[in-house]
Amino acid sequence: MKLYIGNLSWETTTEDLKSHFEQFGGVSDAIVITDRQSGRSRGFGFVTMDNNDEANKALEECNGVELDGRAIKCSEATPRKAEH
Repeated sequence: MKLYIGNLSWETTTEDLKSHFEQFGGVSDAIVITDRQSGRSRGFGFVTMDNNDEANKALEECNGVELDGRAIKCSEATPRKAEH
């Protein structure tokens, strides 16, 4: 299951995000989205977890929890809409 993680601190790295979610189970992928030009975090990222039960537990327990000084928002990621 792919999770959307919002309201990240500018200092949160991909490794920070991955290690935070590994406490709930296997993380196959994690990324903090950055601005292409400045390289600065855009304040959100995605975590892909191997097991849906572990992902649901992470959703329940992480929404509103503080990470690097910010209360993060967690939800199931929705697929991008195709642009025409």
